[in-house]
Amino acid sequence: MSASLASMTGYARASGSASSATFNCEVKSVNSRGLDIRLRLAPGFDALEGELRRRIGAALTRGSVTFTLDVDRSGAGTEIVINEQALATVVGALEALAHKVEAAPARLDGILALKGVLVEHAHPPAAEEEDELHAAILACADRCLAELGSVRRAEGAHLATILNGHLDTIEALTSAAEAHPARSRSALLERLRSQIADLMEAGGTFSEDRLAQEALLLATKADIREELDRLRAHIAAARKLVADGGPIGRKLDFLSREFNREANTLCSKSAAVELTAIGLDLKAAIDQLREQVQNIE
Repeated sequence: MSASLASMTGYARASGSASSATFNCEVKSVNSRGLDIRLRLAPGFDALEGELRRRIGAALTRGSVTFTLDVDRSGAGTEIVINEQALATVVGALEALAHKVEAAPARLDGILALKGVLVEHAHPPAAEEEDELHAAILACADRCLAELGSVRRAEGAHLATILNGHLDTIEALTSAAEAHPARSRSALLERLRSQIADLMEAGGTFSEDRLAQEALLLATKADIREELDRLRAHIAAARKLVADGGPIGRKLDFLSREFNREANTLCSKSAAVELTAIGLDLKAAIDQLREQVQNIE
């Protein structure tokens, strides 16, 4: 079964919870020449970096990938205690003020609301809980990467349609160049005959044998048969790559450069304005193809 064509752009998000903590994984990717991985991990989770990089590398081959992990451990493994020293300071201040200022006695809830009187103490999680949390985060990362893969493949299916459309245009222009009457030897001979007639108006002679030799030389220089054959071979190769799918972006990029090389040679060999115009249209279609190829994994 052929692999799916995939784009390099996409976004996915997944969430989970374990060991009294909740977490979110986000991953987004954009175009890149290779696989460039950036991790933004919540504090205290640097130990997961190596494994996350390995899993991202196994799931993707190209793209600039940013993976973000947010973890909320509020209320997990913590207790609220009274800061006795802060409380004593507050009570002492209240007693001192009681002899100087007439006011209602301070309420307990007001005293406890003062900054520093109540303190939250976090207890380090047990090793088993931490292992459970790490495993849950990695499983969440796998779900996130799977969703990103689905998004990139869906975009790849759309790109495949666009690529085949550009290949259809290139193929049609190649056929138009192949069938153009300006390529025939008789057309070249007639054009040479007309040029020589203009030169001979000023006098001089030019034999039919010499004319035939010059026409043959001109036909040889203007022959674009090899360029047309290579263009058709490149079209077939590109169609097969798109149909087979998988990480073919680099191969398609190389092939698009080969397309352009043949179009340039066709233009340089062209012996007619109309054929040159076809060559320029070919170059435009190839540029459009290559622009889309930059999005392929």
